[in-house]
Amino acid sequence: MRKIIYTLWILTVGAFFGCTDDLNQYPEIEETSESVYANPDNYISALAKCYASFVTAGQEKGGGDADLSSNNGYDYMRCYFNVQEAGTDELGSTWIEGDNIGDLTFLTWDANDPWVADMYYRSYYSISLCNEFLKNSTDERIAGFTDAEQSKIRTYRAEARFLRALAYFHALDLFHDIPFADEELIGSSSLPDEYQASDMFEFIETELIECSENMTEAAGCEYGHAPQTAAWMLLSRLYLNAEVYEAGTHYEEVKTYTQKVIDAGYELEDDYGKLFNADNHKRVGPGNEIIWPLVVDSKNVMSWGATTYLVCGAVDTDYGAPADTIGVASAWSMFRIRGEMPALFDLENDSRAMFYADGQSQYMDGGVDDRSGGYFVLKWSNKTDAGEASSNTQNDGVDTDFPMFRLADAYLMYAEAAARSNSDLGTALNYVNELRSIRNVAEVSENDLTATNDGIPYKFFLDERARELYWEAVRRTDLIRFDAFTSNKYIWQWKGGVKDGMAVNEKYNIYPIPATELSANPNLSNENY
Repeated sequence: MRKIIYTLWILTVGAFFGCTDDLNQYPEIEETSESVYANPDNYISALAKCYASFVTAGQEKGGGDADLSSNNGYDYMRCYFNVQEAGTDELGSTWIEGDNIGDLTFLTWDANDPWVADMYYRSYYSISLCNEFLKNSTDERIAGFTDAEQSKIRTYRAEARFLRALAYFHALDLFHDIPFADEELIGSSSLPDEYQASDMFEFIETELIECSENMTEAAGCEYGHAPQTAAWMLLSRLYLNAEVYEAGTHYEEVKTYTQKVIDAGYELEDDYGKLFNADNHKRVGPGNEIIWPLVVDSKNVMSWGATTYLVCGAVDTDYGAPADTIGVASAWSMFRIRGEMPALFDLENDSRAMFYADGQSQYMDGGVDDRSGGYFVLKWSNKTDAGEASSNTQNDGVDTDFPMFRLADAYLMYAEAAARSNSDLGTALNYVNELRSIRNVAEVSENDLTATNDGIPYKFFLDERARELYWEAVRRTDLIRFDAFTSNKYIWQWKGGVKDGMAVNEKYNIYPIPATELSANPNLSNENY
């Protein structure tokens, strides 16, 4: 089967999908873009590729028949996890050299870093897939289909706009001033212009508001598809970080959209670990906590990145818990958590403190790659609710979805926005304490929400988000919002490459556009690299 050939900006479909009933499909037939989109039944398969681009690296099992030729060859979410977590207080990677992750770990990367480049190109590959779908799903393009077919495709089109906005949000958050191309640029010889961060903010904001109006309401949304509430969650995250993108403050908007999510009927999960096990698909939708996950499945969406990376990477049978403790056939011996993180928890009571500490030093005094330092994390699992291994991870990866958005995050975003704007603090406190109660930790006071601790205003939220969301690929973004990622306001072990940690150049708050991309497009630039 011939590989689909894509350039970054001009997309030519050389192969696409056969008919399917769900999102868990791979390419089966070779067709041109024109013939694929002539059949209304193929639109779901084309949309499936947009979804799958976040968790797979190619068109075959484990990333075979690769979509892109990249430095490391891994999928979007493996790249995103590394650029969001590796340099923070949440992660210590044993396999520094083998995984080319040293510069991310010590905040010393440059414009030639392989993970930075792979993340950049993965973002724009997903964007290009969505652009192709949007080009072929206009009202004019689908006018010959039945009314029912047109209605369904318009919903798919809204989902594709959401997925494109998600990829653009990640690119904005990581790189700030970035190239912009929509479906109108397909087939053009023009190179994309660079958009300032504030301009990208406005584009993403508009896209999410508009597409959310045509996305399926949460109660009626099919598993795997993004519901309307996913767009509201992404809007809330965009608004919460707006100042970082030089787009002003938008705390009222954060409260508005998180409240819409909260009112949609989701409920917090009593058992924190069940949010991250192989049966976590049962925790999706109203009445549950997960708002929208990226689907990972050992039979249909099998990946050596995404959650397979998290589950298998956290197991080290020479030092940590036995592999079968979390349903893993073999250990990758890659990850531990840095000592500052467990120090934030009430380890005796907090149900979120899912660490394996036997025989381990809490801190990494011997270096990040010394496997005897740092606790192991048991949060991510390939076990079912019944306690059985869900798949053979040695051959098939895991069955654990990645919860991109959860109700707990909506509570915390609402409360942080309320604290920062000094409004609706009573409601904010109720949300925080409801969350803390279900996680089995003591309630806090209104003063805790607004206090400055260790020189960091509203530090409660920086710490509480770490307790609730560690290893969910939000930590770098949170640290930057609190001016704690590169500055001396918060120092963790091995920050900057020294044992006791140190502040680093503030340029590391933004990743550089890869040098290869600068050579290809003279419209782009890096201010500090």
